[in-house]
Amino acid sequence: MNSHVNVSGIDKSYGDLQIMGGVSFHIAAGEFVSLVGPSGCGKSTVLEMIGGLKTPDAGSITIHGEEVNGPRASTGIIFQEAATLPWRNTLDNVTLSLEVRGASKADRQAAAKKAIASVGLQGFEKHYPAQLSGGMRQRVSLARVLTTSPELILADEPFGALDEQTRLIVALELLSAVAQTSASVLFVTHSIQEAVLLSDRVLVMSARPGQIIDEVVIDLPKTRNADLIGSPEVNKYSDRVWQSLRAEAQRSLEMQGRPS
Repeated sequence: MNSHVNVSGIDKSYGDLQIMGGVSFHIAAGEFVSLVGPSGCGKSTVLEMIGGLKTPDAGSITIHGEEVNGPRASTGIIFQEAATLPWRNTLDNVTLSLEVRGASKADRQAAAKKAIASVGLQGFEKHYPAQLSGGMRQRVSLARVLTTSPELILADEPFGALDEQTRLIVALELLSAVAQTSASVLFVTHSIQEAVLLSDRVLVMSARPGQIIDEVVIDLPKTRNADLIGSPEVNKYSDRVWQSLRAEAQRSLEMQGRPS
């Protein structure tokens, strides 16, 4: 596959606190890559820099060979909190991105209905966010991103507020919806099993200052379902990721509350 995203030697500090140093990796076209690591290692910051929301202090980020200098129309972002407007129903929330871009009402509603179907929310078009579960609200956010036909989807711990069982089921629904597109995905998560279930590759970051210390290629069927949850294959890869992450998680705990 052709390289879609290239991250080369990026650093980021806030004052005297260095968050990451020399982070480098790539995402191939159509590839699903997860990023795991201890709290504070810079996972979300990496995602925000690829999305053009923050700027690295050093290094470079390119998409299709072009330097990222700000948000791109072809990049969709799903944040930790579902970005739904409480006064708009599901259909109107999903059409929002296309509405901002000036698409006609007919075009944006057609795209929204297709996206809503792809994330399994048929029948909830007229429901408001307060009437939806947390997982359903995140599916609304995903559907809104899908209406723009993104080349790259950045997901920052989108199911972190859900219980473990629900988040894995909803995550697999996300994978199924994305599989219907040609989008590449960078998925930030604290859940090793979630990363393994979804990904072609899992990248492991060290404790602060974060670096990529391991890459685990996940050799599972491209089409995945709930039968894989807790399976020997998934457990094998989860153990492999944990072996790389364990010492870094301990080091991160030891650094908490200590001046850097």
